[in-house]
Amino acid sequence: MKISALTTATWPLLLLISLPTQADWQGNVTLGSDYLFNGVSQTLNRPALQAGLTYSFENGLYAGGWTSNVDYDEGTTLELDGYVGYFWQLSDDIALDAMFSQYTYHGRGYSADLNFQEVSLKLTYGQWGVNGWYTWDYFGFGGAHYVLQLSRTLPLNENWSVFAAVDTSITGDKTAWDWEGKSHFWHGQIMLKTRWQFIDIAFGYHVTTLKEKWGRDTLLLQLAYNF
Repeated sequence: MKISALTTATWPLLLLISLPTQADWQGNVTLGSDYLFNGVSQTLNRPALQAGLTYSFENGLYAGGWTSNVDYDEGTTLELDGYVGYFWQLSDDIALDAMFSQYTYHGRGYSADLNFQEVSLKLTYGQWGVNGWYTWDYFGFGGAHYVLQLSRTLPLNENWSVFAAVDTSITGDKTAWDWEGKSHFWHGQIMLKTRWQFIDIAFGYHVTTLKEKWGRDTLLLQLAYNF
């Protein structure tokens, strides 16, 4: 059974209201030249306006929501997600982040058929990251799907850094979902990051082994205001 859009959008906020403890709000608004989801454009290679809000507790628990315009060339226009997670700072260099996410889609009556849930686990060791995502119903098509990523942040000086990552997306059932007839594809990125005034700027290049509708090598520019 599909969860209603109202429920999926508001359950993180309802959880927050019920937990009276020290907490902190964090938010962001981002304008991007594209919305890339593991290297696949969610906007037909067009710009995206995105916003997110997270409520974090001192004990490591957090919850929030995130939204973006989307375009799959079939009438769906909006993605609205909710998430809840837990962050462990295991040592000065090691951190672990576990999260459950609910993705919802809007624009047409059938857009909700794309809704799906996902769990993720992210391990950070210094400037390295090892991340994994898993869903049992990818975009509502009924098949399992996995994403594995290795990343590295390289500080250049006080104002500039480079973020590099490579990931692979793997379908668990090609009869439910495939990647141009294959069970997986690769995606890589290298992004140069800095901050000017109150705006975080990221600019770089994304490559993918996909070559059809959404899979193309592309330059990406993101301007973000964080508060």
